[in-house]
Amino acid sequence: MILQKRRIVSASIKLLLLCLLLALFTPRLAAAHGYLIRAIPDDSAVLEHSPARVQYWFSEPLEPAFSSLTVRDTAGAIIATGGTSAQNPNVLETRLPLDLPDGAYISDLRLAFASDGHVIAESRVFFVGDAVSGVQGSAGSSAPEPLEIIWRTALLSALILLLGAYALYALVLVPAWGSPTYPFGNLPPRVMKALNIILIAALAAAFGANILALLQQSMAFFGADLGRVLSEGLFTVVRTSTRFGTIWNARMIILIGIAALHGASLYFRDRQPALVRPFWTANAWGAALALGTMSVTSHAAGATLLPWAALFTDWLHLLGVALWAGGLAALALILPVALQPYHGEARRRALLAALNHFSPLAAACLILVIATGIFSAAVWITAPQDVTTRYGITLALKLFLVMALIGVAALHHAALRPERYQRFSGLAQRFGVRLMSLRLEVVLAMFVVISAAILSATPVPTPVTSVSTAAPSETIEQDDTTVTMTISPGGTGVNTYDVVILRDGVPQDDLSVRVQMVNPLLDKRSAWLIAESASDGLYISASNDLDVAGDWLTILEISGNNSALPYQRLVYEWTISPDAAVSLSRPPSLLNLLALVGVIVAGLFALFPLLRIGYRKLDKRAMPVAVALGASAAGVAVIIIGLGAAQSVSSQYQALTNPPPSVVNAVLPDTGSLLRGQALFQSACGWDALGGDWIELTRRLERMRDEALYAAIVRGWASLPACGANFTENQRWDIVNYVRSVAAQ
Repeated sequence: MILQKRRIVSASIKLLLLCLLLALFTPRLAAAHGYLIRAIPDDSAVLEHSPARVQYWFSEPLEPAFSSLTVRDTAGAIIATGGTSAQNPNVLETRLPLDLPDGAYISDLRLAFASDGHVIAESRVFFVGDAVSGVQGSAGSSAPEPLEIIWRTALLSALILLLGAYALYALVLVPAWGSPTYPFGNLPPRVMKALNIILIAALAAAFGANILALLQQSMAFFGADLGRVLSEGLFTVVRTSTRFGTIWNARMIILIGIAALHGASLYFRDRQPALVRPFWTANAWGAALALGTMSVTSHAAGATLLPWAALFTDWLHLLGVALWAGGLAALALILPVALQPYHGEARRRALLAALNHFSPLAAACLILVIATGIFSAAVWITAPQDVTTRYGITLALKLFLVMALIGVAALHHAALRPERYQRFSGLAQRFGVRLMSLRLEVVLAMFVVISAAILSATPVPTPVTSVSTAAPSETIEQDDTTVTMTISPGGTGVNTYDVVILRDGVPQDDLSVRVQMVNPLLDKRSAWLIAESASDGLYISASNDLDVAGDWLTILEISGNNSALPYQRLVYEWTISPDAAVSLSRPPSLLNLLALVGVIVAGLFALFPLLRIGYRKLDKRAMPVAVALGASAAGVAVIIIGLGAAQSVSSQYQALTNPPPSVVNAVLPDTGSLLRGQALFQSACGWDALGGDWIELTRRLERMRDEALYAAIVRGWASLPACGANFTENQRWDIVNYVRSVAAQ
């Protein structure tokens, strides 16, 4: 029988190693956690004319070195290639040749998300002219990468056991069994030896899993197998030039620090045994930081809803699991060794001493785990259909395992306190608190960790945030020149401005192009932006000047270096919608806020023992308590009033410094308006011949509003006389447009 069991174990180990080797030498793309927010053109869009560029906005930043965009036709010929935007790492873009022939075009996207290191390949389609049947894009796989599940499970388990064992030593074993008769760690040598074996094994597993994580990530980034990753040193590139590598380095440094402190505790155990306890306590904090690096590369790192709260809550969740499940695993491994010399009642008392110290810690962590789990689930499960996704099903499996674990823990808790739970005393006593029942709880905790690793490797449901409206685009033809301008994405916030200039159908590349955004209803204008040439007649600029929805103008100034294309000024009219904006954040719902309150309450409950100690040390006489409560209430009131006053002052300041104009410029400041205004200015005003105040006025033009210039023309300005008393309103606005152009030149 024993020989048969050994054969089964040996065969299982060989099978596991074989699966691991197959996973190592099979390059695969992991499913990504980021998602597409906006695409221009949209998937399967039918366009009348070929676009100047294609752009894709994502919920998270991309790794520029490992993200690419290739546009090809249905025959497979590559039309254009591109990558991440220099202005925005969340954007993947490329410019397209002019006048693409009618047909179908496929955008192949290779996305490497910086937050979690996940890589995905997908394709999208757009049509020029008419739609082509049978041509469609392909979505990225939603299946998690097996090798990632392996290293995440191993690394999470190792870090959880590491923190659980160190915390168990400091918070449970020393208070329960500690004695000054044992200099080395205040615990019996057999217990310290067992703890050392557990901690060294956990450290070794953490180092090994962390190395496996780097290898798997290098395979995913480069699309290579393990042999190429090792022979060409590709892992070094990932380690030194990616966000995943930065977090990996930090985790490795923390693990090295933990190993160094643990080694120092072993080195000094005979010379200075008093150092063991502070070294191991410090390592508990180090293990907590190492767990934090897992949160930084988890779903929470890419959350668009309360991102800092999501990240901190995920870390609290891991800490709660580690102190509860990790501490429980370490306790189950240590108890057989610790209780070996005891029998009967002495054995029971020793067991109860440890469990009575561990039970309150586990209860606090349990509440924290439940509260943080609810908040994290509410971040991603936003609609009923999300429950049926792969993420939702995996989350349901994890919740089922957690509930089973809670049930076993509750029975243990009731068995330890029969006087409090007389209603369940029969069931609790039959279940009992034995090593076998503790091991069952540990096994369930292990399955919870595995389900958490699978959940971390599973893509989250994509929130309904994408907008399919086309980017605003307008073409103006003037003489033999055609100028097309496109604003992407065309909503409030950051936008890119694409300008394509053709003369007799020939792209013009040697021009100077400037862009200014104007809100006529607010009499507000941006600074002049330089549009950089991207060859083939395309000029590109970007800004966040479109800060409110409504009607806007774009003034485009084009000047050539030769007489082939003289100075031109074009004006484009737009209606900017807030719906077209690319938003990287979502407002919290009532459920999200309630879940966040639950996390705060659970955190306070977990800290209750410390708060109770502090409460005992407080001066509880009536006068000090009244003063403290009054001061606290006054402080909160001052903060609330101050925030309200600051917001009111800010609103009043904006209203005072930029009120709506009393008169609105209704004449577009194009070339025709400037020529008319120049003729009227020279015939009726003549300010440029007066010097002095005219020069001062031109210096102030960038800061002056149109209504102020209009008033200057009607009433004069300083020593400059009023002009054109019989002019119409539109003629005065022509003069305003011309005078303003003087500062622009």
